[in-house]
Amino acid sequence: MGLFSGLIGNASQKDATKVERQLEDILIEGEQVELAFVLIRDLIVFTEKRLILVDKQGVTGKKTSYKSFPYRSISRFSVETSGHFDLDAELKIWVSSASEPAEVLQFNSDNNVVEIQQALAAAVLK
Repeated sequence: MGLFSGLIGNASQKDATKVERQLEDILIEGEQVELAFVLIRDLIVFTEKRLILVDKQGVTGKKTSYKSFPYRSISRFSVETSGHFDLDAELKIWVSSASEPAEVLQFNSDNNVVEIQQALAAAVLK
């Protein structure tokens, strides 16, 4: 599964300017953060060029993994909302012609996953 597999949490929107400062070593010159969500300690970041998933690892969160998906490489994505017995919602992202999702993001609220899916759709379908 993906980097956020098994992580359950609420995603909330984060100030794009603060995220830009936080990712200044990752972003290319002129690249701007359009939208960002925080999920526990991790980030889901939309720029005008790509989707960046930031995974803070370990107890201190000092070790960080950055996964970058240019929008043109995202071939499809799916959303599963929560049900009566399955309480999490999921967003799956596939790249190129892969048969398995490259990322599986789990949320404990349908509202969070729907908002992020809408941002992903807007970016991929431009």
